Amino acid sequence: MKKHLLYSSFLLLMGCSAVAQNKDAIKFSQTINKDNAYKHLSVLASDEYEGRETGKKGGWMAADYIKEHFKSIGLKAPVAGDYFQPVDIVSYGLSQLLTVDGQPAEALTDFFLMPKSVSAKGFAFNANSVLFAGYGLTKDDYNDYANQAVAGKVVMIFKSGEPGSPAPTASLRNSSAVNAKLKYLVEHKAQAVILIDPIVDNMPENMKSYLLSEDMALKNKETMDRMDVPQAMPVITIGTALANRILAGANTNLDALKKKISDGGKPSPQEIKISVCASASKVEKKVKSDNVLGFLEGSDPKLKHEILVITGHYDHIGITPDAKGDDKINNGADDDGSGTTGVLLIAEAFAKAKKAGKGPKRSILFMTVTGEEKGLLGSEWYSENPVFPLKNTITNLNIDMIGRGDKAHESDNNFVYIIGSDMLSSDLDRIGKKANKTYVNINLDEKYNNRTDPNQFYYRSDHYNFAKHGIPVIFYFNGVHDDYHMPGDEVSKIDFPMLAKRAKLVYFTAWELANGLKRPTVDKNEDGTPKL
Repeated sequence: MKKHLLYSSFLLLMGCSAVAQNKDAIKFSQTINKDNAYKHLSVLASDEYEGRETGKKGGWMAADYIKEHFKSIGLKAPVAGDYFQPVDIVSYGLSQLLTVDGQPAEALTDFFLMPKSVSAKGFAFNANSVLFAGYGLTKDDYNDYANQAVAGKVVMIFKSGEPGSPAPTASLRNSSAVNAKLKYLVEHKAQAVILIDPIVDNMPENMKSYLLSEDMALKNKETMDRMDVPQAMPVITIGTALANRILAGANTNLDALKKKISDGGKPSPQEIKISVCASASKVEKKVKSDNVLGFLEGSDPKLKHEILVITGHYDHIGITPDAKGDDKINNGADDDGSGTTGVLLIAEAFAKAKKAGKGPKRSILFMTVTGEEKGLLGSEWYSENPVFPLKNTITNLNIDMIGRGDKAHESDNNFVYIIGSDMLSSDLDRIGKKANKTYVNINLDEKYNNRTDPNQFYYRSDHYNFAKHGIPVIFYFNGVHDDYHMPGDEVSKIDFPMLAKRAKLVYFTAWELANGLKRPTVDKNEDGTPKL
């Protein structure tokens, strides 16, 4: 008798589940599969695409590939008849010059400047002397600046260490101690500071790469205002060879001065009569890079003005010349070739539904964005220059890394992190979880679904540029692995069945959103408090 009741209950539950599922949604989801995922990702994450760096050949190739796919499946070109939305990105390199006693010093061999420390206005100074002030310490019982006037002078100090202590290795450098030294000099109106750091003598290749890298930003008012903030004080870091060239003006050298300070137990500041001239300025260059947009118009005349936006970033970090081993290309198969692939698969499924007369009631904008790795630049540009009014955008579903997993899920990869789904809209959270339960049944891990997560994932992908405008979002993410931002993020390591399954979750969620009776209600403020 109990068995019969249980069996009847099971049939009833199965019947309810079948009713809840939309047969058309299931039918057109079939092209979202591991084979089609491989077809796209094996191209986008190939060595030929050189890591898809923003503003470089591989990035342009990826944009063209995505455009051709959107075109081939019949999506409309919504940017004045084009699929590309140009993003106004500029890069800033550094023009720098340093001469000592009329002789030019060589950047990255004799000295360096931190690129982000130089404002748009740059700096220039021409000094006839340098004040050597030892370790730049200002303790109660030891003051390198005792009886010294600092204002208006170029001051040279050891970047780190104390009298009698050995030179620290790079791993032991105390940035807070350095900042305290710089703060003192700024407050006492030094003209500039020269930091002596032995790391310049044998600079690691990765450090050189960083110092040579160009900072990218949107050319908008916010960026211009930030860059126009004048520099508090020029900071130049030099090696020991150049320091000794300066000290030769006083017939001394570093070893002699260190010994004198250590043996005497007291500071030994001195004015060195030697000319030091320096200048630096930002060099701006236009970066060619585009968001790629494909538009599927809704079928309901009353609802098609409402837009669901599905995003993934197609850029990655390009080539790392100093990477260990022979492989220098950061293919970005998971980050975010997998998300881009997901967008392409979902777009094709909806396009086929529309051609069969089963298209969504609301419109869907499929958008792969550029410049995410440079600071969410492409999505920020779209949010400031939307092709469709943001007030008509009902939700953003953002896919960033869905092809692998993390160590927390090594025993079961049937999961995806969802972030942001309940931050602004209880409706969206309910719809997304219902779609999962009805169609896919993936473990939805909400470990990072909060604003105080130390990793700050809620703020680190393109959905945030929609959320900050009050648009509900869901961010789909498989977590960070050992190959994150490394050449090892290869196609061979992708779990294609799970990539397809996660993409299907986004697809079914999109189906529910695009065909629902009403758009998700925004019932929470950006800080999570209920809207009144």
